[in-house]
Amino acid sequence: MVVAIAGGHGKVGLRLTTLLAERGDRVLSLIRDPDQSAHVATAGGEPVVCDLENSEASELALAIADADAVVFAAGAGPGSGPARKETVDYGAAVFLVKGARMANATRYVMLSSMGADAEHAGEDVFDVYLREKGRADEELAESGLDFTIVRPGSLTDAEPTGRVRAGESVESGEISRGDVAAVIAATLPDTATVGLTFEVVAGEDQIERALAGLGG
Repeated sequence: MVVAIAGGHGKVGLRLTTLLAERGDRVLSLIRDPDQSAHVATAGGEPVVCDLENSEASELALAIADADAVVFAAGAGPGSGPARKETVDYGAAVFLVKGARMANATRYVMLSSMGADAEHAGEDVFDVYLREKGRADEELAESGLDFTIVRPGSLTDAEPTGRVRAGESVESGEISRGDVAAVIAATLPDTATVGLTFEVVAGEDQIERALAGLGG
């Protein structure tokens, strides 16, 4: 599988790149800053410089022309204001939908957030973040692509355990970025997860078992 990762230099993106490369997938890592290329290459990805906030759809489609699947793992990041929550967490995610369609990449896995809701009220930065993530999730779900939306709890840099709790709605909690990357890696080829939106936190089930229980 050829997978294009938006946010390829992010903490989840780099971990995901390593997992995919180790199993033999080809990874196109979309980055804004050419100086990040070496880190991406070390993780096993092919750096592709493409700014999702300031590119034409045709440029993006060309950048991911070989991709079978795309993963949106980008984010405005801590310290960013409401405006960038809209342009990145919503705008860039939806832009990737358009690019995927143009490039004939039919699979799209969204790294969202527990609590994402297009109708979420409030004007604090985190409120805006949850609302924009929710808006992006809704547009992806209506896109016609083979989508899966992964909504993790609070992210940590703890060592991954390979064990999670997943469901349409689960009690809030933490999950390591490594385990989130592993969940996405397992989800990508799993056709049973197409069309699903699920929450995931640290738990007791092995990842494959947790995913297998989602459709029941």
